[in-house]
Amino acid sequence: MSAGEAYLAPGLAKPVADGMGLDTAYWEAAAEHRLAVQRCRSCQHFQWGPEWVCWRCGSDDIGWEDVAPTGVIYSWERVWHPVHPALVASVPYLVVLVELPHADNIRMIGNLLGDRRQEVPIGAAVHADFEDHDGYTLVQWALD
Repeated sequence: MSAGEAYLAPGLAKPVADGMGLDTAYWEAAAEHRLAVQRCRSCQHFQWGPEWVCWRCGSDDIGWEDVAPTGVIYSWERVWHPVHPALVASVPYLVVLVELPHADNIRMIGNLLGDRRQEVPIGAAVHADFEDHDGYTLVQWALD
């Protein structure tokens, strides 16, 4: 994959913020190459995916906070069956579940960049790679 080349083939629908604005801050941060997740202002617990209330204490005083765009691979899957017609030429591709140890060990899912047939060690350090598209930015992951 060359610099500036998208990991996944064009043709997928553009991701859009939730109609009620729940995840707008995430997409805005990604567009600025920042990784933002929710954090409860009452108990300070991080959480992902976005919700209206804190999973830990039930407070609705939820904000968004930038976190380090680094983590470790918790789990992964090599996808061989395209779930969308636009992905036919992209298989196989790697999907990883990344744990963010500096943010209460919340986990985020994304694609792992690089050789699509590479070995994927559990616990390997990764960093976010912000992939810009026309009108949106995806958070992908790359091995350190």
